[in-house]
Parts: sequence; C-alpha cells; structure tokens
Amino acid sequence: MTIQSVGVVGAGQMGSGIAHVFSLAGYEVALMDVRADGLGAALQKIGENMDRQVARGTLAAEEKAGALGRIRTTVNLPELGMSDLIIEAVAENEAVKFNVFDELRPHMKQTTILASNTSSLSITRLGGRTERPELFIGLHFMNPVPVMQLVEVIPGIATSKETLEAVTDVVRRLGKTTVIAADFPAFIVNRILIPTINEAVYTLYEGIGSIVDIDQSMKLGANHPMGPLELADFIGLDTCLAIMNVLHDGFADTKYRPCPLLAKYVEAGWLGRKTRRGFYDYRGEVPVATR
Repeated sequence: MTIQSVGVVGAGQMGSGIAHVFSLAGYEVALMDVRADGLGAALQKIGENMDRQVARGTLAAEEKAGALGRIRTTVNLPELGMSDLIIEAVAENEAVKFNVFDELRPHMKQTTILASNTSSLSITRLGGRTERPELFIGLHFMNPVPVMQLVEVIPGIATSKETLEAVTDVVRRLGKTTVIAADFPAFIVNRILIPTINEAVYTLYEGIGSIVDIDQSMKLGANHPMGPLELADFIGLDTCLAIMNVLHDGFADTKYRPCPLLAKYVEAGWLGRKTRRGFYDYRGEVPVATR
C-alpha cells in the first residue's frame, strides 16, 4: 500500500490543518469543500501558519512555496476518488459522514484507504457504510494539527493489518507520534478529556466556582496550560456536547451525562471561539467571562 496522494474532505480548521502537514511532508494533497470561499480561506490560513513557521526558523521559505504548490482545491468530491488515502474531516455527525462515503464510493480506486478524523464515533460502524471496511480506519488528529504531535489511530473490527500498518507509517512520515486506540466511544484522549471538561461545567453549574476561578484553579493547581472552560471554548461547546452524548449513549452510564448548562450554551449558539461567545466573550480586546 504505497501512499503518495492524499485527499482531504472538509476545509475547516481540522481539514486545513491536515492538508498543511501532509503537504509539508511531501504528499500531493487534494483539499475538498462544498464552499469555494471556504477553500480560499483555508489556503490563506495554511499560508499564514506556514509564515509563522518560517518566522520561527522551523521552515524555509522555499519549503513553504513547495508545500503550498502541492495543495490543489476542489468543490467536486468525486475528484478525490483516485487518491491513495482519503481523510474525511467533516462535522462530527454520522449522517453527514455517511453522505460523504456514499458519494465517494463509486469513484474510489480499489486500493484507496478511507479514514475518518472522527473524535468519538464508532469506526466499525462508519466503516460498514463504505462496503470495504478492511480499507477503513480512524485517524484522529489533534487540534491545532500543525502543532500537536499526537495522532490516534483507531482500527475497526474489520480493518486489515495492512491498512493499519500503512497509515501508521504515513503518520510517522508526518513527524508525529501514533497511539493505537481500541474502537470504543471517544477512544483515549476524548474519553478522558471531555468528561473532565463536563465536570468543570458541572462545577460552574452548581455554583462551586466562577469561570475564572475554575480555570485558574486547574492552571495553577494542576499545572494545566489552559483551563477546562477555556479549552472547551477552543474545542467548541457543540463538539464537547456531541462527544458527551456519544459517551452517554455508548456506555449507558450516568457518569457521562452531559451537564445541562453545557447543553444550554449550545442551545444559545454560544459555541466558543468560533462564534465569539462561549464561557468567555471574545468580542472585545480581552476575553471576559460570561458567568
């Protein structure tokens, strides 16, 4: 399974970051999104992030130019079908992912590996929709992709050994570290992280501490680089809620019950940094706690 070309479905924060690291590693990348303006914004963001790497001395200017030259964009999903590896990085919604797989199916090469960047959904169930589950796998990149060193590799029950070895080798070529996670809800990182954030929201909900005090407590008392509520805003409160629901549904255990306050913020459309309001209000020069 020789992988030289990579297709990325979705040009949001995760998809653009995935395209960034693959192009720097020498792969030909096709970045697809249904919105042409989203593709333009993604290329601009990739260029800006590479400029930061050049400024830090971790990337040469000519390397940047070469990497950007290896990224092409398209709004036509079937064009990705001839890629050796396709990574789906659309919304954390099973129905949306199924639609992507259904549209891709008749256009893929027989040897194409299809991967999902899902942060919590069943790889076995997603792979079953593709009709070639032996060539399906989970590749969960961390956010922001160019900075974070870890990638969770999640084989489903039907994923072949050859597929697992091929994608593991690819991730190592990116200069990142892999961990192999079993196919259970939220895998390793989010199985631990998101319930921690949910507990922080409960701590706020029950009036035990303010937003600022909760975040300060974990930064200064547990040496966390970012407080849990600040981190929730960075991740997206809708994503945190979706993962908690996957955990709650998958294990049927009340310890994974999403905090009602988290659900209320999502209902309000206060999703964090991406909407400029979450547990903090980002519309001014300095973030201000909303409670």
